[in-house]
Amino acid sequence: MSATPSLFNQNLPPLADRIRPQSLDEFIGQPHLIDDQKLLSKLLEKGQLFSLIFWGPPGTGKTTLARIIANTLKTAFHELSAVSSGVKDLRKVIDQGKANRDTGRPTILFIDEIHRFSKSQQDALLHAVEEGVITLIGATTENPSFEVISPLLSRCRVLTLKPLNEDQLAKVLQRALGQDILLSKEAIKIGKDAKSQLIQSAGGDARKMLNTLELAASMIGSDNSISSTILKEALQSKTHLYDKTGDYHYDTISAFIKSVRGSDPDAAVYWLAVMLEGGEKPEFIARRLIILASEDIGNADPQGLTIATSGFQAVHMIGMPEAAIILAQVTTYLASAPKSNASYMAVKTATEKISKEGASDVPLHLRNAPTGLMKSLDYGKDYNYPHNHPEHFVESDYFPEEKSETFYHPTELGYEEYIRERLNKLWPKRYSK
Repeated sequence: MSATPSLFNQNLPPLADRIRPQSLDEFIGQPHLIDDQKLLSKLLEKGQLFSLIFWGPPGTGKTTLARIIANTLKTAFHELSAVSSGVKDLRKVIDQGKANRDTGRPTILFIDEIHRFSKSQQDALLHAVEEGVITLIGATTENPSFEVISPLLSRCRVLTLKPLNEDQLAKVLQRALGQDILLSKEAIKIGKDAKSQLIQSAGGDARKMLNTLELAASMIGSDNSISSTILKEALQSKTHLYDKTGDYHYDTISAFIKSVRGSDPDAAVYWLAVMLEGGEKPEFIARRLIILASEDIGNADPQGLTIATSGFQAVHMIGMPEAAIILAQVTTYLASAPKSNASYMAVKTATEKISKEGASDVPLHLRNAPTGLMKSLDYGKDYNYPHNHPEHFVESDYFPEEKSETFYHPTELGYEEYIRERLNKLWPKRYSK
């Protein structure tokens, strides 16, 4: 198939950016937010400004809505990606926000993928939002309740965006074909069956649909028509759209991890192949598998972490294309293993407790006593050495005073069943509840 020359060698942004709506009147989808008397329409009508977090799947309009708000309210607008920005970038915007505030002009800071900011990065935002130096608009595909720190979340209104339905996607498609500077100039057409197939393949993601449309348009012949055959080829060439810094990258690794966590080795291998065909670094995948081995399998199968770590070392030594075989072995093992997040939840709960209550002093009997002075201060006094007792165990108190609590709750799956039984025997007051 010959490509349309005018669709190439054009120094223009992607199709999704070229037809991005500039006002709420042009925006398609999310009627629960933008229709008359709904929150965003009322916000813009009254000129009100407050911090927001847009939570929803890719391609549903999070970035577009942030830009429309800034454009309509005539604010300064700064856009950062949590993937590539750090505290230095935040401070630069905050300083600009202070200067703008002195002149009476509000500043909006839009942070894409805000859930990828670390706690320290989110902390750096907190005072600026609290003092009104900036108005934050964050975008996330992950539940902000788990990914955004509570003090920041409490100062934002969370708005949930939904995947676009087929009628809404059809309107987006119609706009692209009728208004885009390239597609309209070339009078690109799409057959009825191909149109239906394109909309269904998008899964509610307008950007994904437009990226596929643009790829299909680059494959057309002299009739300037996208047929089902061309569209099928474009969909099969989806790996050409795999951007290792973009949404599809994060969507795919998310699908991969969730498939392994969900104990589906077949789906996991599918997403593994998508990533490898798209040129993803095998070490990136291997690192994520190490994390998963502890977070989602843990002591239900302690061998999982060993296999994942060995897999990373092997991938690093071997390289592609043979590294794919190693990743497939690790992936299928971890996907098939019994699952437990008990270790992850234990440290998460303990961390939350310490953050809330602060760390306590170490009891004297648990302190180290390498010097005579420390021994005279009762460091290490009355410590019971477990190996001096039957079964190498003696019931003792290892917590700070009045801090005893159960953080680790082993499941009844895999090796954790043995751990659960042993802890029930050793610490019946805590584990037999």
